[in-house]
Amino acid sequence: MLLRQLKYFITIVDCNSFTEAAERCFISQSAISQQIVALEKDLGVKLIKRENRKFTLTPAGEYFYQEAKAVLSKLEEVRRETVRLGSDNELHLKIGYLSSYDGGELQGAIIEFAKIYPEVVVSVSKGTHEDLYYALKNGEVSLVLNDQRRAFSDEYENFVLNQSPAYIEINSSNPLATKQFVTTKELEGLPCILVATKNRESTERDFYENTLGIGKQFIFCESLDEARLMAMSGRGYLLVESIKRETASPLVRLEVRRGDNQPIVRTYCAFWQKTRTGYYIEEFADILRKKFTE
Repeated sequence: MLLRQLKYFITIVDCNSFTEAAERCFISQSAISQQIVALEKDLGVKLIKRENRKFTLTPAGEYFYQEAKAVLSKLEEVRRETVRLGSDNELHLKIGYLSSYDGGELQGAIIEFAKIYPEVVVSVSKGTHEDLYYALKNGEVSLVLNDQRRAFSDEYENFVLNQSPAYIEINSSNPLATKQFVTTKELEGLPCILVATKNRESTERDFYENTLGIGKQFIFCESLDEARLMAMSGRGYLLVESIKRETASPLVRLEVRRGDNQPIVRTYCAFWQKTRTGYYIEEFADILRKKFTE
């Protein structure tokens, strides 16, 4: 009997759905079903009685659910205290995030993490995708919040947070601001505003123009505030890293699609080196994913 099987079983019961539990656990429905079958085989009893697409718990399943929840809660408490006692007096979690990221998920995760682990010092830094990649590779940060541009590497934990359409921000007085979404073709006459330092301008230009197909003219700013002021003044549209549509006036946030109206899907992840993994990194990543999926 494996610990993850207990977690899967509890999640299924809490969600009252194999499908929803699989999504929450970030595995396929067939995989989570196989884990439950393996758990029942190991115990030698049926925990779940399946009826078409619905299920109920057997008496053994009801008992197992209540006891397993208590066991997992106690194990988590034991693990947290063990790590705390065995760690240095001052612990430091260094987090990197995208300069063009504009969402409350990271802030919310830091606040929640700090309440649970006040002994850990949290610091943040920001940069382009490439800045964050090299900072992580060189051990300058513990974990980064980044978009996926490379194929996942076995050297890193590639912790998917969420997927989102690509968004731009544009002045509300622009005729395009009244649309539900805009296409890359409709944006061709407007400059694309990007956040990047001088040494990363060509890399960012290449990614957005040639990989995503967004933008032909570019304006570069070194901070999100500066870029947003440029968009407010009508100088162009700002590409922003976010999973939500809401933004503050006088800017309007719109989904941008390809010229054939096909969505542009962005994948946001938490990355960290497998050789540098630790309890606090994993805990922060779990909290961050919860914020991204709320």
